[in-house]
Amino acid sequence: MRAVVTGAAGFIGSHLCEHLLSCGDDVTGVDAMTDYYDPERKRENLDSLLNRDRFTFRRVDLTVSPLEPVLAGADAVYHLAGQPGVRDSWGPEFALYVERNVLVTQRVLEAARATGPGRLVFASSSSVYGDAETYPTSEALLPRPVSPYGVTKLAAEHLCETYRTAFGVPTASLRLFSVYGPRQRPDMAFSRLITAALTQRPFPLYGDGEQSRDFTYVTDVVTAMRRAALSSWSGVANVGGGSEVTMNQVIALLRLSGASVRVVRMPRRPGDTRRTAADITLARQAFGYRPATDVRDGLAAMVEAARTGRPVPAV
Repeated sequence: MRAVVTGAAGFIGSHLCEHLLSCGDDVTGVDAMTDYYDPERKRENLDSLLNRDRFTFRRVDLTVSPLEPVLAGADAVYHLAGQPGVRDSWGPEFALYVERNVLVTQRVLEAARATGPGRLVFASSSSVYGDAETYPTSEALLPRPVSPYGVTKLAAEHLCETYRTAFGVPTASLRLFSVYGPRQRPDMAFSRLITAALTQRPFPLYGDGEQSRDFTYVTDVVTAMRRAALSSWSGVANVGGGSEVTMNQVIALLRLSGASVRVVRMPRRPGDTRRTAADITLARQAFGYRPATDVRDGLAAMVEAARTGRPVPAV
């Protein structure tokens, strides 16, 4: 396929580009290199891609640039660009989240409406569920986000569904559950935890540590994205890791592997959900999604990558 990936220099985006190239696709990576975290880390994410055959990088600001020329000729568009982070989405920063998560998604959909790609895969988030009423949580449950970030991701999802039903734009919105792996953003829990362990610094743990997540390894996520793009299915689906783990259990796994972790207990922060667990029945039936990496193996691969400075696949 000819693929366009927005947010290509980010954590998931760079892994997705590598996966698509390994499958023989031609890939155009698009990124504005925003400064939510150090852009140098994004440049490092791109290092392994820039000299690859069939990869082209375009630095594009999706908020203002004409997007039809960017999407023209694509068989699949993977829209991963946006403003991440639950905790920073409160207060005056919310305007930036609306711009980058909602308004940009509408611009991408307008461009897709004009150019007609075979599939548009949108990276949504489990944050749309908030504190769900039932677990594992299915797509039939009414979303109730508990953070402004979750609100913007849900709004972007609704836009995808609106353009799909009104104009026939073939959208697939994937609700990603706590994605982790090598090159994870530095503000995310696993990245902060492993950095603290390897540098002998304290790790601030917000809450009692019994909050649980359906952690999903990045390779499973990008595999699901391409499978969704190749399928005829459209709609909204969960993409989870297949098992629920508490932060206390993750810390115990690190200690068992020989990493020294000194935990500093901190109060729970607003917008942090207590629990997530994905019902992935729909994704399995619609496009054959089956997570292949458990938390123990995925965490070990992430630790080894951090120690050696190079990616190590989970086994």
